[in-house]
Amino acid sequence: MPHLARKVEVPERTGHAQQHSLGRLRRPRGDVVTATAEGGRSTAVTSADTGTDPERLKDLQRKAKKFNRREAVAGYIFISPWILGFLIFTIGAMLFSLYISFSHYNLALGRVRPAGFDNYNQLIQDPSVLLSLGNTLYYAVLAVPCEIIFALFLAMLLNRLGRSAGVFRTLFYLPKMTPAVATASIFFLLLNGNQGAVNGFLSLFGIQGPAWLLDPAWIKPSLVIMTLWGVSGTMLIFLAALKNVPRDLYEVAELDGAGPVRRFFNITVPMISPTIFFNVIVLTIAALQVFDTAYLIFARDQGQATPDAALFYAIYLFQLAFRDFNFGLASAMAWLLFVIILIITLIQTRIGNRFVYYEGDNS
Repeated sequence: MPHLARKVEVPERTGHAQQHSLGRLRRPRGDVVTATAEGGRSTAVTSADTGTDPERLKDLQRKAKKFNRREAVAGYIFISPWILGFLIFTIGAMLFSLYISFSHYNLALGRVRPAGFDNYNQLIQDPSVLLSLGNTLYYAVLAVPCEIIFALFLAMLLNRLGRSAGVFRTLFYLPKMTPAVATASIFFLLLNGNQGAVNGFLSLFGIQGPAWLLDPAWIKPSLVIMTLWGVSGTMLIFLAALKNVPRDLYEVAELDGAGPVRRFFNITVPMISPTIFFNVIVLTIAALQVFDTAYLIFARDQGQATPDAALFYAIYLFQLAFRDFNFGLASAMAWLLFVIILIITLIQTRIGNRFVYYEGDNS
């Protein structure tokens, strides 16, 4: 049975006791050496055990290094499936798409002809690229604030609940587990302009509901409503952040006469600002790649043209690649989107860090 590291009394000339750490070999002041033997045992060895033989010390050092190397190899073996998948299906695919973005690629024949910057020049001249990019940016500006506000609202409701919080947390998270096809089908019925349940509910109050999925002005707001259906993942992140806000801050503010609104803006928002910042970046990246719900509702029928208001960047990229088989141009679009996301994220990071409060930051 492995024994614990023992504390060795250092000779009186050093004036203190030395506690030895695991996995290290060193000679502190005095004549004490700590080494890790095989099996992870930590032993304290004095010059009485080793004498002044440097070979013995080197042997202990080699054993410690061998044990650490064995641990590192075992760790890499465990994560090797993920590493291989990342290198092949992520890095490898990205490098290949970068290569064919500068070529004319024929998938059927497997032929690649150099094209230089022709694909990128074609992107600039294609009006559908600019239209899809504008629709995507408009959707992102509209969807991200709505998701942040709605998710934070739900998280604050759950944070105020007692024992029943677990039940409601599960119920709120169920929509996140709903397949995109089922979500699109449900909202296709709910947002029907003639017989949809949403317009039927509005008619009870004398409100004439719009043609959600037909009116170009309401297509993107209707997609935002569908996005809010699956906001529970962001809600849970906010809930975890709210649980970590010290309660004594609210008690002191309440004693000072601060109301709920003031406590929210002066305590809650600053304390969870890193979480808000993180969610804004993640949701922005996701909004710029919006595809599944919009495609299932507006672009699934290949026999009909996609409405201009519903032509998002990822949908047009998909159509170029798998409908027109223009993989070179589609790859160029993908890398243009990558650069746009990178620039937007850098801007958000540069600006957002000025408004984020990190615990322990005295600046």
